[in-house]
Amino acid sequence: MATKNQGFKAIVELCDNCGQETSHEVSVEIRTESKKQENAEFSREPYRVSKCQRCGEETSQRMNNA
Repeated sequence: MATKNQGFKAIVELCDNCGQETSHEVSVEIRTESKKQENAEFSREPYRVSKCQRCGEETSQRMNNA
């Protein structure tokens, strides 16, 4: 479970690369999933992007897997 680290205003969560809980920069990005230009405007999805502040490993997860 992610928790807030009040000192750095960062999210502390498990980093699979480091193998321990570290500070992460977390953001939400809208990404286009379609490779076809004519359908691109209909294929945008929100992704949660998390970057480890120790090793730089970045992970992303689609937020609405309906």
